[in-house]
Amino acid sequence: MAQIMIKNLSFTYDGDYTPVFQGLDLQLDTNWKLGLVGRNGRGKTTLLRLLAGGLEGTGSICMQEPCRLFPGPVSDPESLTRTVLFGDVPEEEQWKLMREFSNLGLGEELLERPFRTLSGGERTRVQLAVLFGREGEYPMLDEPTNHLDESGRALVARYLRVQKQGFLLVSHDRAFLDECTDHTLALNQSGQELVRGSFSVWFQEKEARDRRELAQNEKLKGEITRLEQSAQARKQKADAVERAKFGRTQDGATKSGLRPFLGEKSRKGQQQRKNIQRRAERAVQEKSALLKDVERAESLKLTPRRYHSSQLLEGRDLSISFDGRVICKDISFTLNQGERLCIRGANGSGKTSLLRLVLGEDVPYEGTFRRASGLDICFLPQDTTYLSGTPLKYADVQGIDLTLFLTVLRKLDFPRELFEQDMQAFSEGQKKKAALAACLCRSAHLYVWDEPLNYIDLFSRIQVEELILEYQPTLLFVEHDRVFQEKIATKLLEL
Repeated sequence: MAQIMIKNLSFTYDGDYTPVFQGLDLQLDTNWKLGLVGRNGRGKTTLLRLLAGGLEGTGSICMQEPCRLFPGPVSDPESLTRTVLFGDVPEEEQWKLMREFSNLGLGEELLERPFRTLSGGERTRVQLAVLFGREGEYPMLDEPTNHLDESGRALVARYLRVQKQGFLLVSHDRAFLDECTDHTLALNQSGQELVRGSFSVWFQEKEARDRRELAQNEKLKGEITRLEQSAQARKQKADAVERAKFGRTQDGATKSGLRPFLGEKSRKGQQQRKNIQRRAERAVQEKSALLKDVERAESLKLTPRRYHSSQLLEGRDLSISFDGRVICKDISFTLNQGERLCIRGANGSGKTSLLRLVLGEDVPYEGTFRRASGLDICFLPQDTTYLSGTPLKYADVQGIDLTLFLTVLRKLDFPRELFEQDMQAFSEGQKKKAALAACLCRSAHLYVWDEPLNYIDLFSRIQVEELILEYQPTLLFVEHDRVFQEKIATKLLEL
């Protein structure tokens, strides 16, 4: 068992004025299967890069073994997978990499293929084999599920849970975290929180704490109002008594004989007022300590358009081809207005090709496919590398309302200071939020989403789930987050 000791760690990116970390103190056990969670921009990837030595902050990081980060760089994607896997590892040590390669469900025939030709899931598993095949380094995984299909996620989760002893994992996939972690480190608004247990254990504790704090906050709000009103009434009464000391009676006589009595009464009244004010101040101070970690995820809005007939899409006995070969066949489905159809299947099973067919692209197919005429479709692509320029310019290019676009971004916890920065420098989560926000600003008959939650933090995922359940758009989507599927889909299409 080894320890990672982080003391008084602070870090700010060049050109930025807001620290990512300030005075961070942590003590981590390298035997933990540790899940790292938090909203986009809270510093999860930054912390991993600091531990791996890719960034340098102030303070100290003490550890007995070096940290290795996934995904690692691939200098030449055109090289054979064998070269990527073994690198400069001596031949007598390569069996360890092959052991992990096999444990991750990869066949030896992949070794002779160029790394570039592997699917996203295969590349992910090859890089995981590289990560865990090198002993003497602490493994850290940054979003390993983004290119894995459901079976791939299940395989990797089982691999981490059963065969691996300790690691640090960043993921927003709730089911995946539950399956393979035993400790959770949350980067909250007010600081870090370390819990023994999986994501669900932490999240349930957080929700219970949030409910208690919200209830206490409402109670204190009422108490503060009552105390302030009481203090004001006491002040008015004490002031009236003070004025009476120097007044006259109805027969014109002075009240000099009553002054000692009235003075004492005024003093007691003022003291009561001060006591009430102190109680109000204590209540205000107690209230200020609440709600610091309540994630204020505001409700999103969507304006789906109504189509004049019920059925929007139909496929019967469809076979779709790619690069001259049939990748899926015998597909039959319908999508009616208000339904939410989830397409499921392994990587390479034709999910994206089917979406392209729906979008009207030239996809070779046989069988019957019908799309309602004049259908207004809003597409959210999986890839966000096309994003460039500032969000302000992007809204103009996309022809969407700027104020609405920026409002949606803010509701997704998108920092205002990024509105005028080039999106090419954004994190993957920030890019995906920009693309998602643009889609939510459009009114359409049909929304087609290809893995909309990649890199999106868990609180924003919950916002999107609540949005869809409230506004019930017609939705055709591919998404490997099992919790999202179970909550959102009204129909499933297995490829």
